Amino acid sequence: MLATLKLVFVYLALGPISGIIGIPYTLLVGDVSRLYRVAMWITNAGVRAAGIKIDISGFENIPAGRSCIFMSNHVSNLDPPVTIPLLPGRSSVLLKQELMNIPILGKAMRLAKFVPVERGSRRDTAQATVAAAGDALLSGLHILVYPEGTRSLDGRLSAFKKGPFFLAKETQAPIVPIAISGTQTMMRKGSNAITPGVARVLLLQAIEPSDYATREELMRAVRNAIAAALPPEMQPADYLTMAL
Repeated sequence: MLATLKLVFVYLALGPISGIIGIPYTLLVGDVSRLYRVAMWITNAGVRAAGIKIDISGFENIPAGRSCIFMSNHVSNLDPPVTIPLLPGRSSVLLKQELMNIPILGKAMRLAKFVPVERGSRRDTAQATVAAAGDALLSGLHILVYPEGTRSLDGRLSAFKKGPFFLAKETQAPIVPIAISGTQTMMRKGSNAITPGVARVLLLQAIEPSDYATREELMRAVRNAIAAALPPEMQPADYLTMAL
């Protein structure tokens, strides 16, 4: 639990101070960029304090000058703090609505155009989420999405939700698949304990939505790309079928 306490200490020591100072400053100048950079520095500092090393590669696969949709597998609560600070520019994130209710942090995430996602599958809320994410892309931000919708129970890549691919087809923003591994053993689902280790983040070849006639074909291409880049023990049970 020592690694967990170190991460929490960094976030509690630096987060509220940056919010109390940064949020009024952001509202005054009308620019969230500086607050975003500070928040990402704190996020990365907490990860490093917990003894987590990050091996990231594939930046050359990010299309220059275009807003992208990063789509990653999801195996741990560590995935966002490991990944987001290392992505170029500013990234919005699709996240649980409840997180927006956290004092200070929720306000900061709204300023950064993070997109809340409500539980359930109501059509109107899904449309509102897609519209908000599309607005973030049009404003020049990237979007980070976990198309599985939740963390994997066993570390293996699970089925994808269709919503993110509706967003991709609507906006025609390039998709950069991400394969993350290592975090599944550092912070397991259902536990707050962190075990120091190495998180490996692979940014894969960009996929253009315009190259695929349907959302289903696009979804299959992205899932195949991520599955192929994962270690065998994290590949889905239907991987051989997918590859055919």
